[in-house]
Amino acid sequence: MELAGGERPTIVIGGKGSSLSSADVYAVARGLRKVTIDPAALERLSRSQSLRPHQAAVESISKFLTSDESRAALVVLINKLVVSDAAVRPTFPSLIGEILGLQSGHSSLDFGSSVGLVTSLFKLIGKHPDEFVGATKDEVSVLEKSAAASVGICAMLDCCASALVKLSDAVAAFSCEAARADVALFDLPPSGDGFSNKDETDVAADMKAFLFGSKTVGQLNTGPFSDTPAVHGSFRGAVRILHGRTREELNSSINVRKNAVGVVSHVKENALVALVLPLAKSIQLMCKLSLGRAMTVATSLGNEEKRKKFMEDFEKRCPSLDVMREQLCLVLAKAASESDSVEVLHGVYELLVILKEILAWEAAVALYALELDDSIEKPEVNDPACINVNSESGKVEKKGEKKKRKKTLGRGNSILWKVFKDMLSSQNDASIDNVATFGHWAELLALYFDPEETRLDTLLGKIKEIVESNEVRRLPKIPKGTRDFGKEQMAIREHAFSVITGVFKRHGAVSLDTPVFELRETLMGKYGEDSKLIYDLADQGGELCSLRYDLTVPFARYLAMNNINSLKRYQIAKVYRRDNPSKGRYREFYQCDLDVAGQCEVMEADFEVLKVLTELLDELNIGDYEIKLNHRKLLDGMLEICGVSSEKFRTVCSSIDKLDKQSFEQVKKELVEEKGLAVETAEKIGTFVKKRGPPLEILSELKGSGSSFLGNSGSVLALNELEILFNALEKSKCLEKIVFDLSLARGLDYYTGAIFEAVFKGSTQVGSIAAGGRYDNLVGMFSGKQVPAVGVSLGIERVFTIMEQLEKEKNKVIRATETQVLVAILGKDLLLAAELVSELWKVEVKAEFGLNKRVRNHIDRAVESGIPWVVFVGESEQNSGFLKLKNIESHQEEMIPRERFAKELQKRLNMV
Repeated sequence: MELAGGERPTIVIGGKGSSLSSADVYAVARGLRKVTIDPAALERLSRSQSLRPHQAAVESISKFLTSDESRAALVVLINKLVVSDAAVRPTFPSLIGEILGLQSGHSSLDFGSSVGLVTSLFKLIGKHPDEFVGATKDEVSVLEKSAAASVGICAMLDCCASALVKLSDAVAAFSCEAARADVALFDLPPSGDGFSNKDETDVAADMKAFLFGSKTVGQLNTGPFSDTPAVHGSFRGAVRILHGRTREELNSSINVRKNAVGVVSHVKENALVALVLPLAKSIQLMCKLSLGRAMTVATSLGNEEKRKKFMEDFEKRCPSLDVMREQLCLVLAKAASESDSVEVLHGVYELLVILKEILAWEAAVALYALELDDSIEKPEVNDPACINVNSESGKVEKKGEKKKRKKTLGRGNSILWKVFKDMLSSQNDASIDNVATFGHWAELLALYFDPEETRLDTLLGKIKEIVESNEVRRLPKIPKGTRDFGKEQMAIREHAFSVITGVFKRHGAVSLDTPVFELRETLMGKYGEDSKLIYDLADQGGELCSLRYDLTVPFARYLAMNNINSLKRYQIAKVYRRDNPSKGRYREFYQCDLDVAGQCEVMEADFEVLKVLTELLDELNIGDYEIKLNHRKLLDGMLEICGVSSEKFRTVCSSIDKLDKQSFEQVKKELVEEKGLAVETAEKIGTFVKKRGPPLEILSELKGSGSSFLGNSGSVLALNELEILFNALEKSKCLEKIVFDLSLARGLDYYTGAIFEAVFKGSTQVGSIAAGGRYDNLVGMFSGKQVPAVGVSLGIERVFTIMEQLEKEKNKVIRATETQVLVAILGKDLLLAAELVSELWKVEVKAEFGLNKRVRNHIDRAVESGIPWVVFVGESEQNSGFLKLKNIESHQEEMIPRERFAKELQKRLNMV
């Protein structure tokens, strides 16, 4: 919308620190802004001495856009010319800026090729390209690689869609009010384990913000309203992805010396099409849901005759689902044919226009229904309460005035009411009894819902105030992949940590603690393909740091830094993975590590670490498990025998390691198609990795005559070491828990010898619960000094999941406290409570106290917390000098002398 006097605000391109936004592109495309190029940017451009025109060697296919789309493309093109590294003459972007400022003719520009564009640009101003020396090679390269038409349309898409994201939630909330929907539909608690969708929960929270304080909602709990968080959340996600990519495309520079002319443009256009197709589908779902909500609201429109007239007018004038489906099918067909990316993007933009119109009809229907409802108190259009989000709405009744109190709208919807009524001020005199009135409202709102409308800015500003207002105190959230633990869960955890620490100490391990973050250089290059999961932190004082990925690398760094040659240590601490959260997989979790570093006899440390692992899993009493075991040298020997080149060992191992989750045929396909192995090589690997069973049996087979492993020196060494290990484990009565599995190929790069992984075999599906192996070279990566080491890491989070499930199956109440005695004061005498409970604390009795006149309340508290003993102190007990002692389990009561009550309790607790 032009300002007074026809003067339009100016967008400066190429200014220092400036960037081009989708809103800028949209404003210029619609003629609301004009463009100028920063003089300093023009100075920076190269004044090329080669003024020879360049004709692009590509087929010229004409491609004409609408006037709006052409202007959007020209804005993008000017910015690309200014920020590129090409030899661009200042006069060339200036010429395009001049053409952009013309009042008309932009739809005659041919964006089919650089030749067509240059020719049509000069034709528009009545000149021939030769008069201006056409376009240089670098300039043509920018034209070809910029994909200006596609990026420009994407910017228009982004601008409109971003506005509709906020607007659609507000309109849906308004419909909820009109339809009497149940606000409980939007109670979607967030979860830190990846099982909740952030966009969905955010939509639900925003809906509740609009409906907060409503006295009309709470009746309807079915229909399209329950689907609103999921569908609107999907739309949010698709728009957010489009916004991020469009922002990058608008402001990224073009390297004219990279790739052939025309190639980048084609690839970029196809990538943008792939990006907007999910958006197109989500727009269709949004339209369907919006129409569904409008139809639901329509059921409350007066009598049957009025509803019938409404439906006739609605179906005649509002875009239908059939129109939407036809447009979507057209978009998908063009995308499938890969004929014209601009046509696809244009089609998606048309879908967005349809959504805007349908939302306008939904808003009009909801407003019309609320107007007809006399039971609702309507906010005054000029009521200040409608302007201030945090104020109390409603009129004050005069003293003595008697009238039926009407229902009030939600606080946020009261604001929307006022803004909608302001938008429709020209129709305020329209008769509410005339069904056609809502149709006029819908047409006006469709105009006002366009980003070029200043009134839309006002509406979006109010929407932002509503959802960000402290009026609705939304519950805080925790990041995905993290969890809080309540008192019962912590009781299980503390018990488990106690058991684990006891086992570690039994084997002579000492405790060690390291920083939760390390220098990034310490962690990088130690985890192979998993290095991409390391959490990096922001630069602090010139140091690049990352959260620790495990406890093993920090341990190796500690040994190297302190020149320690021998250490048996344990550590229980949190580690961090930038992984996708899923069931049993978190971004923050505990690991319990035992590592033995230093020179020792062959398989001495390996045996003890495996023995510790069996003791841990046995004493935690989680149920049946098995420990899969292999040897890295045996694995490498197997790959060498199969003909795999050494540089592919690690990447092939990462595929083999998937055999616990995928069939060999799936792994084989990956080895052949992605890792580049011959089919015969992959099949030969299959004959080996399928071998698993009792350790001594498999070992005997691999060492038998004719075994191909006997011809490989690394494999022979591994088999000899494993024979020593298996015999030691058999002597220690734990070999039955071990399975020799040639498919085990732990992915971490630092393993050099025996590798193992514990798997739970019970009903709770948690996967691996512990893993480890020998890593003789890791310390040397830091110091150059070889310190052999072997360790195990217990995935305690998965163990906790098993333990919690076992407790549920037992229907056993978990005690969160270890309190032994409750001192129950039958009154409010804090001084007496302090005196008595302090005597118990002094002799190390775990005690709590309570001040309450009712005996039943004290007993309930003891039962709920599992406290075995209660000492009652009332007026009679104080006068007699005896206290009443009650055993909660047996219900027996007895009187004990006041002066000896601490000693008596110690006896009953077997403390003396």
